[in-house]
Amino acid sequence: MSNRFTLYGNFRSGPTYRVGLMLSLCGEPFSYVHIDFAKGEHKHPDYLAKNRYGQVPCLYDGKHHFNQSASILQYLADATGKFGGKTPEERAYIREWMYWDFDRLTPGIFRTRVYARGIRKADAAVVDSYRADGEAGLAVLEGWLGKHAWLVGDGPTIADMHVYAAVHFAPDGGFDLSKYPGISAWAKRVEALPGYASCEAVLPKESRP
Repeated sequence: MSNRFTLYGNFRSGPTYRVGLMLSLCGEPFSYVHIDFAKGEHKHPDYLAKNRYGQVPCLYDGKHHFNQSASILQYLADATGKFGGKTPEERAYIREWMYWDFDRLTPGIFRTRVYARGIRKADAAVVDSYRADGEAGLAVLEGWLGKHAWLVGDGPTIADMHVYAAVHFAPDGGFDLSKYPGISAWAKRVEALPGYASCEAVLPKESRP
């Protein structure tokens, strides 16, 4: 019996990890297609037919291809009935956190990580600017998680998965999470959820049936 979902992505991609983590937490086994950026596979016509943006991740459910990690998480929450929020208000707050993350937290962390790993080069002032953005985002997140167990409501939601994927990669960029006890405690709660797996465990370095 074939898997319900196929995930197209790259093992270095934080947005791909968001989706892989959601599938793992939902107990949904998935086929995986590795997209090799170095070979330009994300720009091949056959892949662009699936993902018009030439990015990862892309999720296929047997009928449709879905793109952009926040949108995919919302789709999976609806499709599985898990982690999507209990009320219209909670769902609005979930979107609010994901939009904020995309705008204010993820860019500073992910871009600093890219420079720290030597994948891209930039002047020190540029790197310092992104690092400052990441620290500012972490400070806002700490202000909330220092007082709340989860981002929305009384349990984990796709907002937590979206934001966790950014925090998970923060040490790679040189961010010291020990300065943020609320975030660190919350991350441990995420990691204690049934089905949790690290990026390395969720995303292989090659395609997997």
